[in-house]
Amino acid sequence: MALVVIPCLNEAAHLDNLLHLVRRDLASTLIVVADGGSDDGSQAIVERHGRDDSRVILLDNPARLQSAGVNLAILKFQECAAWLVRMDAHCGYPEQFVSSLLAAQAASAADSVVVPMLTVGHGGFQDGVAAAQNSWLGTGGSAHRHVGQSTFVDHGHHALMSIKCFKAAGGYCEEMTCNEDAELDHRLSQNGAKIWLETSLPITYFPRKTPRALWRQYFRYGKGRARNVLRHQLILKLRQLMPVGVAIAALLALLAPIHPIFLIPFLIWLLACITGGAVIGAKSGGGWRFAAGPAAAIMHLSWGLGFLHELLTKPNGVGPKFAFQPIKPVISDLGSRRSRQDSRLR
Repeated sequence: MALVVIPCLNEAAHLDNLLHLVRRDLASTLIVVADGGSDDGSQAIVERHGRDDSRVILLDNPARLQSAGVNLAILKFQECAAWLVRMDAHCGYPEQFVSSLLAAQAASAADSVVVPMLTVGHGGFQDGVAAAQNSWLGTGGSAHRHVGQSTFVDHGHHALMSIKCFKAAGGYCEEMTCNEDAELDHRLSQNGAKIWLETSLPITYFPRKTPRALWRQYFRYGKGRARNVLRHQLILKLRQLMPVGVAIAALLALLAPIHPIFLIPFLIWLLACITGGAVIGAKSGGGWRFAAGPAAAIMHLSWGLGFLHELLTKPNGVGPKFAFQPIKPVISDLGSRRSRQDSRLR
């Protein structure tokens, strides 16, 4: 049986369709919507589904964070299922998503199945953001932001996970206001768990609609990555180093009144974004998609500044806050499962 947990905060626009989709999938599921205090009618939607289907439960999430909502659902309902399925309310999902995840897990013998995410806009600036986020310019080639080949990875968009492994790693850290999925994936890997990227099950993400909202989102993303790096002493990948370099170039540009040379790196980067965005916009249909360049520029700069802000304001990092006591030993049954899976791949 699977425990489906849907963290939610003001997602009335998407929640009804999502609950219908999950209810159609498997009979052996418990569907918990962990709501962080919605005031847009989301709670009423869940309650209506709960009256029609006793498997649908509304759970109050006073901490409001997605990570805290999932942890709370596991604490309350962990005895009901062996597998956690996390479904974010702000996304669109293919039919039979839960049952397909379980099938992918059975075939791969993985402890966690993650999926790629494709971005879709619905007009205006959102189309430009979607074009940027579906491109190398916006994501740096991150495997789970594109549909490629299914394989074992170190991180991806969370979908299905062994509750046993989730608890052994400590669950989501509630001090990670974002990037909590990548931080947990690191601890899962340290415990010997294996993460499978199933590219046949891409989900749809609906991006921010305004430059201001996009800036705030990516500033938080940068802070979250810095918190992860400080905690685990990680080395940044090239796609993560680039926005940090952009932020440094932007800070150097403030010295342009002293000498114009300080402005050159920033201008080169900005020109590259605008040019690259124009190419992406032309290839993806034109219109607002030509805003891919400015959208990518906002993503790079805000992420990099958020990263630097966290490093400078919290150089010693932030301690973890786990819902479960982490267990260090490697999970006992992984070895035999790995050997069976490796033999199939060969």
